[in-house]
Amino acid sequence: MRQAKGQKHVEKVKKVRKNVAFNLLGESVPPAGRAVIELEAAKLYTHSPLSIPIEIINGAYEGPVMMVNAAIHGDELNGVEIVRQLINSIDENKLKGTLIAVPIVNVFGFIHKSRYLPDRRDLNRSFPGSEKGSLASRMAHTFFSQVVTRCNYIIDLHTGAIHRTNLPQIRADLSTPETLRIAQAFATPVTLDSPLRGGSLRSEAEKCGITVLTYEAGEALRFDPIAIHAGVMGILRTMQAVNMLRKSRKKTPTTIIAKSTSWARAETDGILRTLVSLGDKVEKGQTLAYVNSPLGKIKEELRANKGGVIIGQQTLPLVNEGDAVFNIAYFSQDDEIVEQLVEEFIEDISDMELEPLTTGYLQSTQP
Repeated sequence: MRQAKGQKHVEKVKKVRKNVAFNLLGESVPPAGRAVIELEAAKLYTHSPLSIPIEIINGAYEGPVMMVNAAIHGDELNGVEIVRQLINSIDENKLKGTLIAVPIVNVFGFIHKSRYLPDRRDLNRSFPGSEKGSLASRMAHTFFSQVVTRCNYIIDLHTGAIHRTNLPQIRADLSTPETLRIAQAFATPVTLDSPLRGGSLRSEAEKCGITVLTYEAGEALRFDPIAIHAGVMGILRTMQAVNMLRKSRKKTPTTIIAKSTSWARAETDGILRTLVSLGDKVEKGQTLAYVNSPLGKIKEELRANKGGVIIGQQTLPLVNEGDAVFNIAYFSQDDEIVEQLVEEFIEDISDMELEPLTTGYLQSTQP
């Protein structure tokens, strides 16, 4: 019996094969090596090239190719910091496969602190792009054809829009078993079974057989320490799930899949006074906020149409009639269970020693 166990161990060791060089954009990265390369995306008015920075970490052992990218919308900064912390935590000598890290895809938008490209198009509605289309279409084509198609897995990092914040959440097409499996491994408290939108990176990559998760957390033009740290931890768990990193003995947190979501909208114009926060459980008919006139004489209540959990909300206290104020997710399970999971998730992240953020004027990292 001991001999049989030893033989099995030898066979298992043999299955871990040494990696080979990874080639991208004319650069060859050896096993257990790193390289920073530039993908020329466009040119400025001065004819100076504008490039997308990419770091390739090629592991010592063979395995899948995963890309982690951020700032497809140029004002979504949390993902940029997530990528920075992620690549600093990876040991290429222990890595199986190849990690492609792209902190800023929409370099035009990032420079101008804008969600969009100079032609006001949304890069995340322009994939797979075209060589002869608009600026957005050409950039999408370059990035998609030369980088995206080389991947087996992609984690696409996003935040809410300006003046909107999101609870950490995964959005994915969960009809595919492998996508469901790695979404559960990423383990945000809430996972949305989200339909694919034509022209998005997720949609077009899925058509090529690439498994994609979209991580949403925090708001545009802000660093959110909890959202950043949760993103780093989720990516590491996902890399463990696809055998790029050694599995941890720690128990994976639970995620609950939302069956649907909807926005509660303001019925009048005015100044918003919110009564609930991200992760709160709300009941049908519960007052979520008051909308007042500047002198306070007119007060309208904003109520929940159904019971659920707040996963997104507007942060600007000024609203117009019809503005989307609260994004509420609905679950098959008891909402109290979801609320408890969110509380435990935030507590666990807050109890960890968070890495100092790169820009001092942004929020403190202290919980």
